[in-house]
Amino acid sequence: MVLNISSDVILTSEFIRQRLAGTELPSSPTDIVMPPGSSRWPEPMREQLSGTLKPAGVLIPIIERSTELSVLLTQRSAELKHHAGQVSFPGGRMEEHDVSVAATALRETEEEVGIASRYISVLGYLQTMPTITGYAVTPVVGMVSADAELAIDCTEVEYTFEVPLSFLLDKSNDVRTEWDTHDRKVPMVELHWQGERIWGATAFMIISLRKMILNQ
Repeated sequence: MVLNISSDVILTSEFIRQRLAGTELPSSPTDIVMPPGSSRWPEPMREQLSGTLKPAGVLIPIIERSTELSVLLTQRSAELKHHAGQVSFPGGRMEEHDVSVAATALRETEEEVGIASRYISVLGYLQTMPTITGYAVTPVVGMVSADAELAIDCTEVEYTFEVPLSFLLDKSNDVRTEWDTHDRKVPMVELHWQGERIWGATAFMIISLRKMILNQ
C-alpha cells in the first residue's frame, strides 16, 4: 500500500521499517529518556518522573487498510486505577514471565484488544519514556495485518478507534495547550480526531514516531 503524505515522502510499511532500522530495546527496561523541554518542568514533577519506575510496554499498532495506513488507539476503561478514561495504546506493566518489554507489549495487546502476535510484524522501537504514574514505557511499533479481528476486554478498554497515520504525521494538526501542575503551566501538545482527545504520554509517543518517520 502507498500513501502520499507530502511531495517528498511516499509512506509505505517498508519505508517505516527502514526509518526504524537500527532501533533497539533498551539494555534495561527502565532506562528512560526524559522528554525534550523537561528541564523547564517543575522540580517535583521531574523528581517524580526520574524516581523508581516500573517497566511497561505498549504497542503502536499501524494497520494496513485498503486505502491508507491507520493507527489503532484505545479508550481506557473509567474503572482502571491508572490513566482511567484516557486514550492510549494497548499495553501495560511488564510481568516476570515476559522475556522482554516487547513481549509485554504484544501480550498486553492480545489481552486488551485480541490481536495475536502472529498478526503483528515489529518494525522497531521508540525511546523509553517515564510517566507520572510511575512507569518506564517502551513503545513498540508494529504493522498489524488487516486480517486481524478485535476482541476487546471490556474491563480494560471501553472501545477502540483508528486515526489515519497521515493525520498524526501532519504537524499542522497539533493543538498546543498547557497543563496546570505544581503551580506551573507546562506546555503540551494534543491531537483531536473526530471528538477524541489524544494527549499526555500517548501524544508524546506519536510525536516521537513522527520525528523518526519524517527524519525531523
